[in-house]
This record gives sequence, C-alpha cells and structure tokens, in this order.
Amino acid sequence: MLKGRLGLETARVPHAERHGLLWLEKGKLYVQDGNLTFVTAGTETLKKGVYQIPFQTVSNILLAPGCTISHDALRLLAKHGTGLLVIGTNGVRFYAASMPLGPDRSQLARNQVFLWADDDRRINVARGMYFLRLGEILPHTTMDALRGAEGKRMKAVYQLLAKQYGVSWKGRRYDRTNPKTDDTINTAINHASSAVRAAAMIAVSATSTIPQLGFIHESAGVAFALDIADLYRASVTLPTAFAAVRHAQKSGWEDIERLTRRMIGEKLRQGKIISGMIDNIKELLDVANTDRNS
Repeated sequence: MLKGRLGLETARVPHAERHGLLWLEKGKLYVQDGNLTFVTAGTETLKKGVYQIPFQTVSNILLAPGCTISHDALRLLAKHGTGLLVIGTNGVRFYAASMPLGPDRSQLARNQVFLWADDDRRINVARGMYFLRLGEILPHTTMDALRGAEGKRMKAVYQLLAKQYGVSWKGRRYDRTNPKTDDTINTAINHASSAVRAAAMIAVSATSTIPQLGFIHESAGVAFALDIADLYRASVTLPTAFAAVRHAQKSGWEDIERLTRRMIGEKLRQGKIISGMIDNIKELLDVANTDRNS
C-alpha cells in the first residue's frame, strides 16, 4: 500500500502485471478525492493510520473481519476490474465475492472445462492432485481405483497422527443429522476441513475458475474447491486438528471449534497457504500445455 495520490482514476493495468492479493482488516474502505482509502485501527501487520490503496495494481482485495466498505468503493473496484472477497480471520471463512474477479482473461476457466470434459485428461489432472498430496504418481487409471489407493494411505496418516499427538482415534465418522455425537477429534477435523475449504474457495474465486467442476469430487457445488482443499489435508488440515485436540486436553480449552479455526488461521497466514493454492490451480490446469494441445 502506498500513501499519496495514485494517478488517474481511468488507468487500467492488466491482471498479469498486478499483485495477487491484498489483505485488509479492522478498518473502513472508502473513496476520497478519487482514491481508494483505507483507515485502520491497526493490526499485527499494519500500523494504525490512513492509507491510499493501489487498487489498480491489485487483482483481489480480501476484506477480513472488522471492516466496512462504501458503495463508492465497490463502484471504483468494479470499474477497474479489481475483485473483492469477504472472508473470515486469516481466510478460515468465505462469505462473499464481488464481480469481476481474477484475471481479465478466461484462459484458466477454459482450460478447466477442456480438461474436465475429457475422461482421460480428467484422470490425469486427478492423478496430478494425488501426486501433490502423496508425493508419488499413482499407477491407477480409474477414479475408483485412485480413491481406493488414497483411502488406504489416509488411514495410515490418521493412525500416525493419533500416535504422534497422543489422541485416541477410533476412525473417521460424522453424523450429519446429529453432529453433537461426534468425538472431539472428529469434531476438530470437521472444523479444520471447513476452514481449509474456505481458503480454497478464496483461491478458486481469485483465479476465476469454476467451483462446480471438480476432478475428484463431483456432486458438490464447490467440488473444485474441495479438490484444492484436499491437497492440504495431510499437511495442514489433519495435523492441525490433532494438535488442537492435544492442546485442548492439556489446557482444558472447551471450545474446540474456536481453537481449531484459530490454529488453522495461523497456519494459513504463516504458511501463505492461499497463495500456494493459487499456484496449485495454475499448475494443475497447466495453461501453456493445454493451449498447445487444444
């Protein structure tokens, strides 16, 4: 963010030349003298003060808790093609997104449709996702076989984490009709999964890809976001859930949802997970190679 006047309101910068994401929290976003202005009470990453926002050089602004925005600010962002995403602390929730979002070209979305619509290409993308998750190329060539192989590996991950954190593990289960019957670790996993899924929705929205077109998940309206969230299941979601339960056991913390989301939020921020998810999407959809093959 830069202090001072930013130039002509009508300037347009291609998204390829912009910065990706700008996080704002605990402040007011409004227009003053043609500039997008943010006044904040101060956070860990931004001192208290008044800032001019270089919205023409940012692809998406992430509006975190404690923020308000004026109608003029929304109008200015829309005019210059800058997306606005309303999120939870550190990206653990995804509430809303304004149009337009992401790049000023439809290339990624078109590549996604091209790869998704062909059975062989779709399997290859799914295998690429499992490679990012497991660190190896699975030899299986059907979706059922891939899911089965992944399931066996994940059972071992659950058992390893339970032993590492000293948490009782009786298997993955979730009763949607009566979630209160879940044990603490399953409850923590559910909340951790929800938080990482919200982060994935931010990444999907920021890239203007299509959330309904998943390569592994199918029926959910956010299937592609679930695919991306699962890339971090073994490295972020599950370890954080087990760590949260262990911390709760030691400290007597009763609100496992709040604790788990707070710990996930710290992981997302410190590990720059959302930026990594955006890179994963670009890598999986492989813009250059898809264009050559089409």
